[in-house]
Amino acid sequence: MTLYGYFRSSTSYRTRIAMNLKGLDYDYIAVNLAQDEQLKSAFMKLNPQGLVPVLQADDLMLYQSPAILEWLEEVYPDNPLLPKDAAGRMHVRALSAMIGCDIHPINNRRILQYLRNELSVDEDEVIKWCNRWISEGFAALEKRLAQDNSRDNRRGKFCYGDSPTFADCYLIPQVSSARRFKVDLSAYPNIAQIDAHCRTLKAFDDADPMMQPDAPST
Repeated sequence: MTLYGYFRSSTSYRTRIAMNLKGLDYDYIAVNLAQDEQLKSAFMKLNPQGLVPVLQADDLMLYQSPAILEWLEEVYPDNPLLPKDAAGRMHVRALSAMIGCDIHPINNRRILQYLRNELSVDEDEVIKWCNRWISEGFAALEKRLAQDNSRDNRRGKFCYGDSPTFADCYLIPQVSSARRFKVDLSAYPNIAQIDAHCRTLKAFDDADPMMQPDAPST
């Protein structure tokens, strides 16, 4: 398999985490979003939407990270990332959607570039924009995680239970983004605790943006 992605892309990051948790080997091809390589004809042939990640599995081209994660779960059922019961699967998908649908899309690069280039918003205001929407989303997610923990202790060490799920694949990249945009994480102890635990695991560490071949050297 070949994964086309960008080191700092949250959607690429969550896909790397899922593939690592599944124990899957893959080749990595960097698509430099900073240079708009995703909009060039070579990549647009892979994904006409011009977005990463794209996962190539033989002749199959997969796109949109939620669909990729679901495909991975179906095709590679070992090391499952969804609970066995329907209620648990619903809950994990809902937690994932709180991040993937309600936080990430309004803070991704396309939106921020529009603010910068089309609306002439300065960088301090862009950071305020990101901080506002990440903080609002994290406040709701934190309450949900706290309720889960107090009601039936189903949260465990991760977002749901004592093994990683889709929700953790979504959360850790969003926490990375929150740090980049100067969000004060002290207001979200459950989120911070899950993030700290996940980062002790090799699958998450190996997926970290700064561990990728296209990350800038320090």
